[in-house]
Amino acid sequence: MKAAVFHGGSRPVSIVDVGLREPGPGEVRVAIRAAGLCHSDLSVIDGTIPYPTPVVLGHEGAGVVEAVGPGVQSVKEGDAVVLSTLAHCGRCAACEVGRPTECRNAPNPKDTQPFVLDGRPAYQFANVSAFTERTVVREQSAIPIDPRVPFECAALIGCGIMTGVGAVLNRARVEVGASMAVFGLGGIGLSCVQGGVLAGAAKIIAVDVVPAKLALASRLGATHTIDASRDEPVGAVRDLTQGGADYTFEAVGNLAVIRQALEALGPGGALTIVGVPKLGSSAEFVVQALYQNKAILGCRYGTARPRRDFPMLADLYLGGRLKIDELITRRYPLDEFAGAVADLQRGELARGVFLLS
Repeated sequence: MKAAVFHGGSRPVSIVDVGLREPGPGEVRVAIRAAGLCHSDLSVIDGTIPYPTPVVLGHEGAGVVEAVGPGVQSVKEGDAVVLSTLAHCGRCAACEVGRPTECRNAPNPKDTQPFVLDGRPAYQFANVSAFTERTVVREQSAIPIDPRVPFECAALIGCGIMTGVGAVLNRARVEVGASMAVFGLGGIGLSCVQGGVLAGAAKIIAVDVVPAKLALASRLGATHTIDASRDEPVGAVRDLTQGGADYTFEAVGNLAVIRQALEALGPGGALTIVGVPKLGSSAEFVVQALYQNKAILGCRYGTARPRRDFPMLADLYLGGRLKIDELITRRYPLDEFAGAVADLQRGELARGVFLLS
């Protein structure tokens, strides 16, 4: 079967044939129907996220359960599933109170090798590996959803939408009538905008340097847009919110943009850092800047509870309250991986989706 494999170093990702072992106890084999291309995939390629190689890339996918291993109870053959990158034990104190993103007993995804390449084991990326025709995942990573959701839309629920909407609803817990600003309008930032709509925010300010993304943010519910290539964004946000936003979201992973998002807060405001800077990055801020009850929040995977949140997001899509089709800029066969990456690097994609099997 075909898969997009990163071999490490400066070598390009190649589309090659790989083998796949059978699912073991507590595991599920999924035939991938669609997979989204995310900046985290690029972060493996450019070294921002160190990862053992060779590795089958992709972590935002949806498909159909083909086989289940011994002991699997939550899914069965034929189920439509969204794949979750979140490995968690399900038994620790954090998991038992509904905070699986804080699990300390989770297996290390860098230890998993379900694939075979040239007779040797190959690694799985982020508990998923979606850029392949089939994958084997742990049971807790295969989340059943309503099969009426198209697979290309369902795939995006598994990362970009969950991360962005969850940052607003689960982590920041934006209140009805609040003001918020989103810095960076990739798939995750645009999902933050939609999270603001779902939360009932009165002002949703979208900030980017790409006019097409600002226009899309408006269609998705942003009440105001700021082109940061022309206007200084901190002052613009402060002007629109009479002194600073109640909430800001940084969805780029850029230290300078994180600082802007912090400076755009009003008294009592909270910055949620959703973007992922290079591993080991550090940022400085004036401590007194937080004295007016301001806060800086980290956010992993939208503080997701996948078995609750994924079906909820699917229902919101089916009810017309969550727009996913509009996020898909282009569709590709897996053989056009290099072209899709180039499109993403040029800033042309909200989300590119690979259609498989």
